[in-house]
Amino acid sequence: MSSSIVNLLDPIFFSSMHLPSDIKVLPSEQLEAVDLTQAIEDKPKYEKQLKKWQQRMLQVQQAYFRQGKRALIVFEGWDASGKGGAIRRLTEKLDPRGFTVYPIAAPDPIEQAKHYLYRFQTKLPAPGGIAIFDRSYYGRVLVERVEEFAKPNEWQRAYQEINEFERLLADDDVRIVKVFLHISGDEQLKRFKERLHNPIKRWKLTEEDIRNREKWDDYHVAINDMLKFTNTNHAQWQVVPGNRKWYARIAVLKAVVKAMEAGVDTSIPELDEAVVKAAEKALGES
Repeated sequence: MSSSIVNLLDPIFFSSMHLPSDIKVLPSEQLEAVDLTQAIEDKPKYEKQLKKWQQRMLQVQQAYFRQGKRALIVFEGWDASGKGGAIRRLTEKLDPRGFTVYPIAAPDPIEQAKHYLYRFQTKLPAPGGIAIFDRSYYGRVLVERVEEFAKPNEWQRAYQEINEFERLLADDDVRIVKVFLHISGDEQLKRFKERLHNPIKRWKLTEEDIRNREKWDDYHVAINDMLKFTNTNHAQWQVVPGNRKWYARIAVLKAVVKAMEAGVDTSIPELDEAVVKAAEKALGES
């Protein structure tokens, strides 16, 4: 055998090469500890906060674009917990060319024939872009677990698979932000009834939503397990109280902005001298 061939089992080889970062599972907030009474009662205060945090979100988006950074924002939550409304407020003032929202439904037959992470890998953000998943690969340990679409050995090993997937992205300099919107069973029932009797919102209520409600306790256990086993140093969960929509929307904006700002220069850059000189010459600006 040629001496130029590297023995990959040689510990000396491993000690001199770059390896994936360590995965550390951190303490996580469980649903029972979430204070669902938090609220913003004053509309002018809500609108002032909304304007402030939307402006900061736009500044973050611009910084990511200029620096070629990538971000993945994952939304999970109970049915009718307000994911759509939170995503709308998060993206309302952004440049639409710089983000994509992916509403995740059941996989099609082709996707079902492949690894469950495949269809998410094809939606990862390009440099300077933000990808937003409205539901995500966490369906493996939520709906697929509870509804028995995945076998126990499949969803049980998914915790580590997902942690490794997110570690892979983080090591490749993708910023991952994960939001779970939590509401009470009573609040969900109230919103279901509102959707049923509101022609504009009626399309949001499905038979599947109603069936899922019957398995509330099973989903509660699955969600807590998800939070417990996938809250890592690479991608921590932000559990947002969702009973009060104004509060939840501001809380989501704050959580996403702060997570994306961490360690990133989001200051507005100075004018490019070359652009200034060109403007002076061509536009008569001085």
